[in-house]
Amino acid sequence: MFLDAIRKYTDKSNKSANRELLLNGNLIQAILMLAIPVVINSFLQTMYNLTDTYWLGRLGTEELAAINLVTPMQSIVVNFGSGLTVAGSVLISQYLGAKKDEDARSMANQIFACALLFSVVCAVLCAVFTPSIVTWLGAEGETWRHSKTYLQLVILDMPFLFTINMYAAINQAQGDTFRPMLLNFLGILLNMALDPLLMVALHMGAAGAALATVSAKAVPAVVAYVLLQDKRKDIYISLRGLRFEKSKLKSILTVGMPTAIGGSTMQFGFLLMSRNVFAYGTQAMAAYGIGNKINSLITLPTNGIGSAVATIVGQNVGARQYERAEQGYRLSRNISVVFLFVGGMILSRMPISTAIVRIFSEDAEVVGMAADFLSIMAFWCFANGVHNSTMGLFQGSGHTEVTMAIDAARLWIFRFASLYICETWFHMGVRSVWYCVVISNGLSAAVLYLIYRTGYWKKKRIRT
Repeated sequence: MFLDAIRKYTDKSNKSANRELLLNGNLIQAILMLAIPVVINSFLQTMYNLTDTYWLGRLGTEELAAINLVTPMQSIVVNFGSGLTVAGSVLISQYLGAKKDEDARSMANQIFACALLFSVVCAVLCAVFTPSIVTWLGAEGETWRHSKTYLQLVILDMPFLFTINMYAAINQAQGDTFRPMLLNFLGILLNMALDPLLMVALHMGAAGAALATVSAKAVPAVVAYVLLQDKRKDIYISLRGLRFEKSKLKSILTVGMPTAIGGSTMQFGFLLMSRNVFAYGTQAMAAYGIGNKINSLITLPTNGIGSAVATIVGQNVGARQYERAEQGYRLSRNISVVFLFVGGMILSRMPISTAIVRIFSEDAEVVGMAADFLSIMAFWCFANGVHNSTMGLFQGSGHTEVTMAIDAARLWIFRFASLYICETWFHMGVRSVWYCVVISNGLSAAVLYLIYRTGYWKKKRIRT
């Protein structure tokens, strides 16, 4: 029944209409068509973590701090592999814009095979080295035990996660973000049911949180794999007799490797940030995790718009329509900035931020720090509107070397430099972490905008 509901949207006439809209139709309609399902999809993805956070908050601060401590390690691996899914969406969309559907199909198969192999290898390696990683992060006692258990189990969802992500990338390249949203909706329903069952009813704690997440990804992954093999679609997966093509593998590395390096480097920076925050205690670590996860909900709309920009730019660059690609970017950027400015002004009010944080923790000290962190981030979150839409522009045009450089600079230069200044010069304590986040986000958005103004994104990078 669920498969039939998704297949309702798979006919080729819908895909042709989507391509026509992206290349020649109303841009606001195109942005909304792509962005709204992505926003809902991203919300559902975020709910995986928020559901864990809610139930762990009911169990205790140590369990909550343990998951927040090791989550960046999981994100390092996921973000490195996301270079493949970003490459898939960009390359497939540019082939489709150039009306080379056979090349788009071949590219989808090769990227899917690479992503699946990568996910299996990384899941095994990370599970083996988890004890050393948790020790290096500074965890001890019960926090060490909870962190080790959670990371070793949750990393096993990698093959499932990458199957779902490749499904989303292949469909997004064709202008379809609705079906991936439905698929993730299935996953979040499973996760919301399994979390209280495993964590509370069966008293499995952090292990229950991990197993709930893995199980909730496994079912949608199987559905995604079945749908990807549907030969009635323009783009489908058929790994039998797959032959890797040197030219396409080179394109995958050209576009995917910068994204992989940038994303994983940024996440490694987050890992070091977690280590710095943990030095202030488990309450600070819990507050940091809560603030970040709530902030991710605030910026969801602009994340969706950034993904829409990448698809619109990708297809229009493939069709050599640079003026329309830039028009789509500017419109998306302005919508993002206005939305985040208004929303940020509301959520930055301390009574509102405190009320939201109380949902996830009953510890008074955690609530106070998390509310302070959230109010500061919300006030300055409009910078994310510029950042996310401009990142989409460079990804869609294939210039992922720019996104790599910005991702690296945001953490390793802007964030750690501002953290050092706030801690050492101004002696701001844990608030140094809160302010270094917004300062680094603002600086990276400004640099991205300046690079856009040079017109560098129009330089041809991918041969289609």
